[in-house]
Amino acid sequence: MSSDPRVRSGDVVVYQLPGQNAPHKCATRLARLRGMDMMGVQTAAPAGTALGVAPVVPGSFLLGSARDLRRDMLGVCERAFQRYGDVVRLRFGPPGARMEMHLLSHPGAAHRVLAGWPANYRKENVFYSEVRSAFGDGLLTTQDAEWQRQKRYLQPVFAARRVNGYATAMTEQAQQVAQRWRARLPGTVDLHEEMTRLTLVTVGRILFGEDLGQVLPVVQRTFDPLADAVRRRALAGGRVPRSWPTPVNRRLRRAQHELRSVCDQIVAHRRARRGRQEDLLGLLLDARDEGSSLTDGEVRDQVLVFLLAGHETTSTALTYALHLLGQHPGVQHRVRAEVDTIAGDRALTAQDVPALGYATMVLKEAMRLYPSAPFLGRRAVQDDQIGGYHIPAGADVVLAPWITHRHPAFWEQPERFDPQRFAPEQEKARHRYAWFPFGGGPRACIGQHFSMLESVIALATLVRDFQFAAPPGEPARTNHLTLRPTGGVPSRVTAR
Repeated sequence: MSSDPRVRSGDVVVYQLPGQNAPHKCATRLARLRGMDMMGVQTAAPAGTALGVAPVVPGSFLLGSARDLRRDMLGVCERAFQRYGDVVRLRFGPPGARMEMHLLSHPGAAHRVLAGWPANYRKENVFYSEVRSAFGDGLLTTQDAEWQRQKRYLQPVFAARRVNGYATAMTEQAQQVAQRWRARLPGTVDLHEEMTRLTLVTVGRILFGEDLGQVLPVVQRTFDPLADAVRRRALAGGRVPRSWPTPVNRRLRRAQHELRSVCDQIVAHRRARRGRQEDLLGLLLDARDEGSSLTDGEVRDQVLVFLLAGHETTSTALTYALHLLGQHPGVQHRVRAEVDTIAGDRALTAQDVPALGYATMVLKEAMRLYPSAPFLGRRAVQDDQIGGYHIPAGADVVLAPWITHRHPAFWEQPERFDPQRFAPEQEKARHRYAWFPFGGGPRACIGQHFSMLESVIALATLVRDFQFAAPPGEPARTNHLTLRPTGGVPSRVTAR
């Protein structure tokens, strides 16, 4: 058997489940329930065997599944997985301009796309095109040599030693929230509103330092309209040109102009002032690769993408972690006892975080149930086969952490909150891509250490100082650019 993960059958690259000869729906579903590992074996289809074509979710004649996806993408994809299995197609848009995506829900498919053959799955789909237009072409969206060049600039900026130096700022911002709560509690707070403010101010302070006051109000005004415009245009099918004066395009242009203008002003001011500053913006301006530096426009694009990824993803993790702790007082007590043992009353540091193992497990379980990025998209360059189904060249594929993190073959009672799932021995035994909130492979999130450091420090600080009590039930949610609640996440908070 060939060890090459890209075994060819005719002109098609084949990636099959172990022991699978034909992509019969029942066989595929049985394989899933038995937990077959798609990473284990890659074999060519027997000569003359037709490749499977993934089933299609029925939609309307005029727009396919477009309306359903805009209204409830999470629910549509969940139902598609439950009915059709690990590989299913969704179509959206009007006839003649209809688009199609392959929804991939098995951990082995995530491995294939992100790490097994990442060169075949590129960030060239509609979603990334819209993100580039709205937020610029930073590390999140660039590809090939340009991505490698930008990564060389940014890797030292996000090295663990450098990021650990921001722990003091992270702790101070969490303590400011605690001080504000003590002044007006006990009472009910909206966890989503509070955690979004906390993470935005934290990442803004670390990015902009003393210039935070200039940029923060603009970010608060413009990020939601930008994110909404990206989502609407990406799911529209037959998209109108960005130059057309539609309401969505006008909102996008206004928000984009305001946000870029304030960033450009700050970057130009910093260049003119020259003196070195240790915030992230200063490090980006000083970054060098073989003597060359990032242009002002490139610095701005990196800043905007990091603002987007650096506060929305972390705020989602903290919001849902605190909500779940408010519903599980025994788990909350254990987190508090751990923090008391490790740090007592003193301010938390980066050196404390490795010892806060249970708090980290709580966050990971919250990120399993509520991944900040519930979907990740790519476009296939060459034909491939995943799970017995043909993935044609040019196909848009969508990985679904939202579904994979609940896959019944890999998670027992997947809807239940259980931080013990992330005990070291259980993590080691589980498929690497059964949990991938930060992506994986060469394009894994460069800010993963930053996000986890900030999340653990904030969670530990707040749980040590307050008791949380959340109402039963699950907050309403939507998939914007990231996962977010739609009607607030109330919790009664009482100082200890």
